[in-house]
Amino acid sequence: MKRRAFLASALALATGCSRRNTVETGAAPATYRVQLKTTKGSVILLVRRDWSPRGADHFYELAKARFYNGDAFFRVVPGFVVQWGVNGDPKVNQRWSGISIRDDPPKVSNKAGTIVFAKLRQPDSRTTQVFINLRDNSALLDPQGFTPFGEVVQGMDVIQDLYAGYGDAPPSGNGPNQHQIAIEGNQYLKANFPKLDYIETANIL
Repeated sequence: MKRRAFLASALALATGCSRRNTVETGAAPATYRVQLKTTKGSVILLVRRDWSPRGADHFYELAKARFYNGDAFFRVVPGFVVQWGVNGDPKVNQRWSGISIRDDPPKVSNKAGTIVFAKLRQPDSRTTQVFINLRDNSALLDPQGFTPFGEVVQGMDVIQDLYAGYGDAPPSGNGPNQHQIAIEGNQYLKANFPKLDYIETANIL
Protein backbone atom coordinates (compact mmCIF):
# COMPACT_ATOMS: atom_id res chain seq x y z
CA MET A 1 0.00 0.00 0.00
CA LYS A 2 2.90 2.34 0.62
CA ARG A 3 4.00 1.98 -2.99
CA ARG A 4 0.41 2.69 -4.04
CA ALA A 5 0.66 5.95 -2.11
CA PHE A 6 3.76 6.80 -4.13
CA LEU A 7 1.73 6.20 -7.27
CA ALA A 8 -0.98 8.56 -6.10
CA SER A 9 1.71 11.17 -5.63
CA ALA A 10 3.22 10.30 -9.00
CA LEU A 11 -0.10 10.94 -10.68
CA ALA A 12 0.13 14.51 -9.43
CA LEU A 13 3.57 14.86 -10.95
CA ALA A 14 2.65 17.89 -13.03
CA THR A 15 1.64 21.18 -11.48
CA GLY A 16 0.78 24.45 -13.14
CA CYS A 17 -2.16 26.23 -14.67
CA SER A 18 -5.53 24.53 -14.55
CA ARG A 19 -6.22 25.94 -18.00
CA ARG A 20 -3.79 24.65 -20.58
CA ASN A 21 -3.44 24.99 -24.31
CA THR A 22 -2.70 21.66 -25.99
CA VAL A 23 -0.21 22.18 -28.80
CA GLU A 24 1.65 20.22 -31.47
CA THR A 25 5.33 21.13 -31.70
CA GLY A 26 7.70 20.71 -34.61
CA ALA A 27 9.29 17.31 -35.15
CA ALA A 28 12.55 16.60 -33.33
CA PRO A 29 15.29 14.40 -34.84
CA ALA A 30 14.58 10.65 -34.80
CA THR A 31 17.15 10.35 -32.01
CA TYR A 32 19.10 13.00 -30.13
CA ARG A 33 21.20 13.30 -27.01
CA VAL A 34 20.89 15.79 -24.17
CA GLN A 35 23.66 16.39 -21.68
CA LEU A 36 22.63 17.36 -18.17
CA LYS A 37 25.50 19.03 -16.34
CA THR A 38 24.44 18.66 -12.72
CA THR A 39 25.88 19.57 -9.35
CA LYS A 40 26.88 15.90 -9.01
CA GLY A 41 28.29 15.31 -12.51
CA SER A 42 27.32 14.76 -16.13
CA VAL A 43 24.36 12.71 -17.39
CA ILE A 44 23.65 11.84 -21.03
CA LEU A 45 20.10 11.14 -22.16
CA LEU A 46 19.30 9.42 -25.44
CA VAL A 47 15.85 10.44 -26.68
CA ARG A 48 14.07 8.15 -29.16
CA ARG A 49 11.22 9.72 -31.09
CA ASP A 50 9.75 6.35 -32.11
CA TRP A 51 9.08 5.62 -28.42
CA SER A 52 6.96 8.74 -27.84
CA PRO A 53 6.87 11.26 -30.72
CA ARG A 54 5.09 14.10 -28.97
CA GLY A 55 7.11 13.61 -25.80
CA ALA A 56 10.41 13.63 -27.72
CA ASP A 57 9.36 16.71 -29.69
CA HIS A 58 8.33 18.65 -26.58
CA PHE A 59 11.47 17.73 -24.63
CA TYR A 60 13.55 18.90 -27.61
CA GLU A 61 11.70 22.22 -27.60
CA LEU A 62 12.16 22.68 -23.85
CA ALA A 63 15.86 21.81 -23.95
CA LYS A 64 16.39 24.11 -26.92
CA ALA A 65 14.71 26.93 -24.98
CA ARG A 66 17.01 26.17 -21.98
CA PHE A 67 13.99 25.67 -19.77
CA TYR A 68 15.77 23.08 -17.64
CA ASN A 69 18.85 25.21 -16.91
CA GLY A 70 18.98 25.86 -13.17
CA ASP A 71 16.15 23.44 -12.37
CA ALA A 72 16.27 21.50 -9.11
CA PHE A 73 15.92 17.76 -8.71
CA PHE A 74 13.14 18.51 -6.26
CA ARG A 75 11.74 14.99 -5.87
CA VAL A 76 14.19 12.17 -5.25
CA VAL A 77 12.57 8.99 -3.95
CA PRO A 78 15.12 6.14 -3.68
CA GLY A 79 13.91 2.99 -5.39
CA PHE A 80 11.27 4.92 -7.32
CA VAL A 81 11.93 8.14 -9.30
CA VAL A 82 14.00 11.30 -9.64
CA GLN A 83 11.92 14.24 -10.84
CA TRP A 84 12.51 17.78 -12.11
CA GLY A 85 10.99 20.32 -14.47
CA VAL A 86 9.65 23.28 -12.48
CA ASN A 87 11.68 26.26 -13.66
CA GLY A 88 13.45 28.28 -10.98
CA ASP A 89 11.98 31.52 -12.39
CA PRO A 90 8.22 31.64 -11.65
CA LYS A 91 7.54 33.80 -14.73
CA VAL A 92 9.26 31.32 -17.04
CA ASN A 93 7.51 28.43 -15.38
CA GLN A 94 4.09 30.07 -15.70
CA ARG A 95 4.62 30.67 -19.40
CA TRP A 96 5.51 27.03 -20.14
CA SER A 97 3.28 25.21 -17.65
CA GLY A 98 0.22 26.46 -19.51
CA ILE A 99 1.23 24.44 -22.58
CA SER A 100 0.43 20.73 -22.67
CA ILE A 101 0.87 18.03 -25.28
CA ARG A 102 -1.38 15.19 -26.32
CA ASP A 103 -0.73 11.71 -25.00
CA ASP A 104 1.30 9.18 -26.96
CA PRO A 105 0.31 5.49 -27.09
CA PRO A 106 2.61 3.59 -24.69
CA LYS A 107 5.27 1.59 -26.53
CA VAL A 108 8.09 1.15 -24.00
CA SER A 109 7.85 0.10 -20.36
CA ASN A 110 8.98 2.15 -17.38
CA LYS A 111 12.24 0.27 -16.88
CA ALA A 112 15.11 1.57 -14.76
CA GLY A 113 16.87 4.48 -16.46
CA THR A 114 13.99 5.53 -18.71
CA ILE A 115 12.93 9.19 -18.80
CA VAL A 116 9.22 9.99 -18.80
CA PHE A 117 6.98 13.05 -18.79
CA ALA A 118 4.94 13.50 -15.64
CA LYS A 119 1.21 13.98 -15.98
CA LEU A 120 -2.03 14.36 -14.09
CA ARG A 121 -4.87 11.86 -13.87
CA GLN A 122 -6.49 13.55 -16.86
CA PRO A 123 -5.66 12.98 -20.56
CA ASP A 124 -3.24 15.19 -22.49
CA SER A 125 -1.75 16.79 -19.36
CA ARG A 126 2.02 16.48 -19.98
CA THR A 127 3.73 19.88 -19.65
CA THR A 128 7.32 20.37 -18.43
CA GLN A 129 7.99 17.96 -15.57
CA VAL A 130 9.88 14.75 -16.23
CA PHE A 131 11.22 11.90 -14.14
CA ILE A 132 13.78 9.12 -14.44
CA ASN A 133 12.81 5.69 -13.17
CA LEU A 134 15.29 4.48 -10.57
CA ARG A 135 14.05 0.90 -10.83
CA ASP A 136 11.70 -1.14 -12.99
CA ASN A 137 8.37 0.60 -12.34
CA SER A 138 6.58 -1.08 -15.24
CA ALA A 139 3.93 -2.87 -13.20
CA LEU A 140 3.06 0.34 -11.39
CA LEU A 141 3.29 3.04 -14.05
CA ASP A 142 2.64 1.33 -17.40
CA PRO A 143 -1.09 0.82 -16.68
CA GLN A 144 -1.40 4.53 -15.89
CA GLY A 145 -0.10 5.57 -19.31
CA PHE A 146 3.28 6.98 -18.28
CA THR A 147 5.20 6.84 -21.56
CA PRO A 148 9.04 6.81 -21.69
CA PHE A 149 10.60 8.86 -24.47
CA GLY A 150 14.26 8.16 -23.81
CA GLU A 151 16.82 6.68 -21.44
CA VAL A 152 19.98 7.43 -19.51
CA VAL A 153 22.97 6.13 -21.47
CA GLN A 154 25.67 7.66 -19.30
CA GLY A 155 25.68 8.85 -15.70
CA MET A 156 23.05 6.68 -14.04
CA ASP A 157 25.41 6.60 -11.06
CA VAL A 158 25.11 10.39 -10.92
CA ILE A 159 21.32 10.15 -10.90
CA GLN A 160 21.45 7.54 -8.13
CA ASP A 161 23.70 9.87 -6.09
CA LEU A 162 21.40 12.92 -6.13
CA TYR A 163 20.48 14.20 -2.69
CA ALA A 164 17.46 12.29 -1.38
CA GLY A 165 17.43 13.28 2.28
CA TYR A 166 14.23 15.32 2.14
CA GLY A 167 12.09 12.43 0.95
CA ASP A 168 8.97 12.60 -1.17
CA ALA A 169 6.68 15.60 -1.48
CA PRO A 170 3.92 16.10 1.12
CA PRO A 171 1.90 14.28 2.31
CA SER A 172 4.16 11.25 1.64
CA GLY A 173 7.29 12.99 2.92
CA ASN A 174 8.91 16.28 3.90
CA GLY A 175 10.23 17.26 0.49
CA PRO A 176 9.50 20.43 -1.48
CA ASN A 177 5.95 21.41 -2.33
CA GLN A 178 5.58 21.66 -6.11
CA HIS A 179 3.01 24.43 -5.88
CA GLN A 180 5.39 26.55 -3.79
CA ILE A 181 8.21 25.98 -6.27
CA ALA A 182 5.96 27.18 -9.08
CA ILE A 183 5.03 30.33 -7.12
CA GLU A 184 8.37 31.22 -5.50
CA GLY A 185 10.92 29.43 -7.69
CA ASN A 186 14.42 28.55 -6.58
CA GLN A 187 14.28 31.16 -3.84
CA TYR A 188 11.89 28.87 -1.95
CA LEU A 189 14.11 25.83 -2.53
CA LYS A 190 17.38 27.52 -1.56
CA ALA A 191 15.85 28.82 1.67
CA ASN A 192 14.12 25.62 2.76
CA PHE A 193 15.93 22.75 1.01
CA PRO A 194 19.57 23.88 0.66
CA LYS A 195 20.99 20.41 0.01
CA LEU A 196 19.09 19.75 -3.22
CA ASP A 197 21.03 19.07 -6.41
CA TYR A 198 20.46 21.06 -9.59
CA ILE A 199 20.81 20.93 -13.35
CA GLU A 200 23.34 23.59 -14.21
CA THR A 201 22.79 23.26 -17.96
CA ALA A 202 20.78 20.94 -20.25
CA ASN A 203 22.18 21.04 -23.77
CA ILE A 204 21.30 19.16 -26.96
CA LEU A 205 24.49 17.55 -28.25
